Amino acid sequence: MTAAYKKAIDNYHATLAEVRSKGGVNELHLRRAFQTLLDSVSKKVGWTLLQEQRLANGGVPDGTLRDAFLLPRGYWEAKDTADDLNVEIKKKIDAGYPLTNIIFEDTRRAVLYQDGQRKLEVDMTQAQQVADLLHEFTTHAEPDIEQFERAVAEFKARIPELAQGVLLIIAKERKENKRFVKAFSEFHELCKTALDPRISEAQIDEMLVQHLLTERLFRTVFDNQDFTQRNAIASEIEKVIYALTSRAFNRGEFLKSLDRFYLAIEDTARGLGDFSEKQHFLNVVYERFFQGFSVKQADTMGIVYTPQEIVDFMCASVEEVLQREFGKSLSTPGVKILDPCVGTGNFIVNILRRIDRSKVKQKYAEDLFCNEIMLLPYYIASLNIEHEYFQLTGEYAPFEGICFADTLDLAEAKQFGLFNEENTARVAREKGAEITVIIGNPPYNMGQRNENDNNKNRSYPVIDQRVRETYVQDSTATNRNKLGDPYVKFFRWATDRLQGRDGVVCYVSNNSFVDLIAFDGMRKHLLQDFTCIYHVDLHGNVRKNPKLSGTTHNVFGIQLGVGITIAIRNSANSKHAVYYERVPESWTRHEKYRFLRDSGSFSVLSCKRLNPDAQNTWLTEGLQEDFASFIPIAAKSSLRSKVDREKAVFLDFSLGVVTNRDNWVYDWSEAPLAEKVRRLSETYNSEVDRWKREGCPREIDSFVLSDETKVKWSRDLKADLKRRRYVLFSNERIRHALYRPFAAKAYYFDPILSQDVFLWDRYLPTRLCEEENRIICAGAMAVTKPFYCLITNRLTDLHYVGDSQCFPFYTYKEDGTNRRENITDWALAQFREKCGEEVSKWNIFHYVYALLHHPVYCERYAENLKRELPRIPMTVAAEDFPTYAEIGRKLADLHLNYETVKEYPLKWIENKDIPFSWRVEKMRLSKDRNTLAVNDSLTLAGFPLECFDYCLGNRSAVEWVIDQYRTSTDKRSGITSDPNRADDPEYIIRLVGRVVTVSLETVKLVRALPGLGIPTD
Repeated sequence: MTAAYKKAIDNYHATLAEVRSKGGVNELHLRRAFQTLLDSVSKKVGWTLLQEQRLANGGVPDGTLRDAFLLPRGYWEAKDTADDLNVEIKKKIDAGYPLTNIIFEDTRRAVLYQDGQRKLEVDMTQAQQVADLLHEFTTHAEPDIEQFERAVAEFKARIPELAQGVLLIIAKERKENKRFVKAFSEFHELCKTALDPRISEAQIDEMLVQHLLTERLFRTVFDNQDFTQRNAIASEIEKVIYALTSRAFNRGEFLKSLDRFYLAIEDTARGLGDFSEKQHFLNVVYERFFQGFSVKQADTMGIVYTPQEIVDFMCASVEEVLQREFGKSLSTPGVKILDPCVGTGNFIVNILRRIDRSKVKQKYAEDLFCNEIMLLPYYIASLNIEHEYFQLTGEYAPFEGICFADTLDLAEAKQFGLFNEENTARVAREKGAEITVIIGNPPYNMGQRNENDNNKNRSYPVIDQRVRETYVQDSTATNRNKLGDPYVKFFRWATDRLQGRDGVVCYVSNNSFVDLIAFDGMRKHLLQDFTCIYHVDLHGNVRKNPKLSGTTHNVFGIQLGVGITIAIRNSANSKHAVYYERVPESWTRHEKYRFLRDSGSFSVLSCKRLNPDAQNTWLTEGLQEDFASFIPIAAKSSLRSKVDREKAVFLDFSLGVVTNRDNWVYDWSEAPLAEKVRRLSETYNSEVDRWKREGCPREIDSFVLSDETKVKWSRDLKADLKRRRYVLFSNERIRHALYRPFAAKAYYFDPILSQDVFLWDRYLPTRLCEEENRIICAGAMAVTKPFYCLITNRLTDLHYVGDSQCFPFYTYKEDGTNRRENITDWALAQFREKCGEEVSKWNIFHYVYALLHHPVYCERYAENLKRELPRIPMTVAAEDFPTYAEIGRKLADLHLNYETVKEYPLKWIENKDIPFSWRVEKMRLSKDRNTLAVNDSLTLAGFPLECFDYCLGNRSAVEWVIDQYRTSTDKRSGITSDPNRADDPEYIIRLVGRVVTVSLETVKLVRALPGLGIPTD
């Protein structure tokens, strides 16, 4: 036993004796002694003891020992002396506690488990045995992993810890290592010039981590020990890594802790004889690496490699197009091919294999180009392409066609050196090339989902302007945000990159552009810019069809629909056409892969020629032509001249309010809402003050506090900070709003703390206005949920059901004065001419409300209502108009007063074995929809099935109540949503019965509506 061990153990025994002399007998009192001992000994081997860190499986050991790179090296669990230690150990093992290296102790005995086995048991009163225990514990190293799949899985799980370890070292060296500071600064400036002027130090740090943690795999898997010297970009990064490791940090020692992962991965790779297998293998490692390490980058760029079946299909299709349309092929000299986002190089490798052997050298040197902006895939693509060339020719040559560059940035007019002289020369050669074929898998993501992540997609002035002056300019949609998707920019860029020449663009991408209303302008321009377009719809849109599973039904395992587009420009053809093929929506991704593999290319598909309508709708199935003959409910924004606005039923309309911080500005009760908003306001106002003190830095994203437990940012809130606008809290701004159907919440109505209140300060500017105004909320255009309609007299959220367009009866000035009717005199004249002079504007309002509930209207025009605002037919017989108006009035009264209608007499089934409670955590409806478990003490039964016929979107009204009235805690903000009311504990249960009544009465009233006088086919 060393002197250091002896001293630490003696102190341990002395501390135990002192605690016991003062009456300490249980685990809580005694464990501190061993904690101090373990902490002291572990520090000597570079480990840190962290108390009660939660495991992935939910377990919480008393101590977790982590090394300098944050890897867990051991665990400690203390138990009470009065407990049976063996029994307690079994409980923890059953609970999934890791047995890699863990000590269980109760101050009398200690048991050490290592590698899943009981390794040692010691008497804790014997100093030498304690020393032996600690020695075995602190010198343990986990054995090499034998199975590849487990190695890759653990590699992914450990990546965040490893990366954090490297980042800590980088942070330390930035303070103490002048050589590294200089090299890093020079590299950062290079990246700002070559890649992105907004690139941050943190992004450079991530680049270094990627290189450091993966370059060994590139060298070993591909047997390319000269990789970091040969590769133009790797050699630049190696200079920074060399400076980083020039002092205390030793690269070999650090990577030694990864041996158990690397060895298993490398051994598996050595067993792969075929290079294509190695390529697939690295694709898997690449995807897992980003899933574990760079979640933000994966979210922004859409990290997912393209399955080989899709690559084969696309490359074969391009070859056929070249032969059929232009009498050329992929092998033809001068047919220059560009993959703008090459990823791991799959498309270029596939094309190389299709080129005639006699032409490979020429094509490789002159006609193949690709770009990649992310370091790790850039490395893999370089290796994949260069190795494929070696396999085909028997000699090595660097691939001069790959550029470390942002494709969309190359469209900018500015000239600058790109990373280094070699990369700059490559970019210049690519920019001068007359490209014939553009093929690839562009990023599909629209951008950050949360403003606090500071993870926006980058803006590109030239391409963004081209999108605005084409796709956006010619769109009739109200909300065109989706036209900011990166894949949309890549379509625009590719069209322009052909520079007016004949050629082919072939992408696999998000395929929302095929049918969503926001993309009508894009569809128009695609058909103008290309003579023939083929689209293979592979479906997989989980958001549109919740019955699907992304991992099961989507070819990329994502939530968005995917399709393959082949766009051809052939100036010899004067006619323009679009063809469409779709696979069954229910197919799994493997069935879709098999379909593509069996088809080979698009030429064998029985593609249907589409007939786009005047609104640039490609998929017109289900659209009814007579819809266009009806009166507009309101004029779209793109048509809202004074004359157009007045030739509609309503003059003004608006989307529901958008907060972008629902957890902060909504609550079930006013008091907790006020407390939250005060906290949020204080934090935000402090950030305004801090920003002013710091001299108003231009880069706001990296400046602001990103802690979502204190503030929730949105685009507009950051803009308000820049404008130096403060939030002044006032109880008068607390209003009641309809958050979801039959779910009223307190809402803080403030233009700063909400992203956009649109026209609601003119619809319901004061509480008094709520007593007299009525507002019809209906499904907005481009919403995938079934059309719905529901009235309100409260502020209403945008996502009320789906996105909602709202049509008020009155509008006001912002102070609540100057009340005006919002139904136009023109509409009144139309209705009086048809139905008689006694028609009033309230009659029209209620007629519209009834009509929008009519099942024939909703079913016949379902597809039209996805693309346009409702249109109001005047086909109803004049004598039936009063009936519609009266039923509309009754529906409105019923829906507005849902909280006071008589409850439906549901059967209450109480559990006599536990105390009765009104409290709701999460209600559960039985599969047969006959019973509803409110909580453990109460179940409601006897639901009439007819009540579920009243639906709003994809849910019945009753199911909306079940869905909304539940207790939950937001993971990011820590804010708890609790719908239980202290002042009325019975409210939720009574509400269920009331909404059943509302549903039954609604169904009855709707069935009483007379015919519409329109076709029912």
